[in-house]
Amino acid sequence: MPELPEVETVRRGLTRLVKGRTVLSTEVRWPKIVNNMTPEEFDATLAQRKIEKIDRRGKYLLFRFSGDYTMVSHLRMEGSYYTVPTGTTPGKHDLVTFHLDQDVDLFYRDTRKFGRMTLVKNEDLNQVPGLSALGPEPNETDLTFDYMKEIFRKSHARIKPFLLDQSHIAGIGNIYADETLWQSKIHPKTHVDRLTDEQISTLRENIINEMARSIDHHGTTVHSFTNAFGQAGEFQNELEVYGRVGEPCLRCGTPLEKIKVAQRGTTYCPHCQIEED
Repeated sequence: MPELPEVETVRRGLTRLVKGRTVLSTEVRWPKIVNNMTPEEFDATLAQRKIEKIDRRGKYLLFRFSGDYTMVSHLRMEGSYYTVPTGTTPGKHDLVTFHLDQDVDLFYRDTRKFGRMTLVKNEDLNQVPGLSALGPEPNETDLTFDYMKEIFRKSHARIKPFLLDQSHIAGIGNIYADETLWQSKIHPKTHVDRLTDEQISTLRENIINEMARSIDHHGTTVHSFTNAFGQAGEFQNELEVYGRVGEPCLRCGTPLEKIKVAQRGTTYCPHCQIEED
């Protein structure tokens, strides 16, 4: 599943490709993609609306349309957007077409059909499931040490699933949880209320830096992620633990191991990341 850096990379690409374009009509070839209305209602609502801006919140893309409408798009496992000349025949997995002005079509492709789109008035945006419950963005301004210390002190959960809970911090998935825990020398099964202030501060800094670094490298391609230009990310070449089970730890040389934490595959260093008693 694309995590925050990958979704931010898609957002930046889409901004360059379709910001300012007007939707002439739409075709929804997989009705379940649209959460809250029929394909006919979706088409009628979007027709002649201008794409004013594309925002992001956590792992969600927010298409801002004229007339105070927003389309919330979650890519899930393999959703992607790309533009083609008007009249291009959609492929088997091109589930939605946005016919735009200036002879451009925007295709939404999703081989797994897990992605979802929800079109709402801006005033109803906080009613979209999952969106209103998101925690702060993992950046210097929003993710403060005081906030992290407060939520960590209130929970006895293990740190790996705690980081994956989007209501705590938005946008972190399996890849960046493993990476930042390794960087912080924290075992993935550590209970969050056992972390010291120093550990919390270090983890915060690593989360913020890792997200920024990955965005700079256009995200991570592990399976099929591409940006809006059809290009793979580059950050997989920078990963220090994820996908490297059995290889030597880049810090101490100990072979990396993989365990299950809350049913999620988790790679860590048994020497650098000591499990608590």
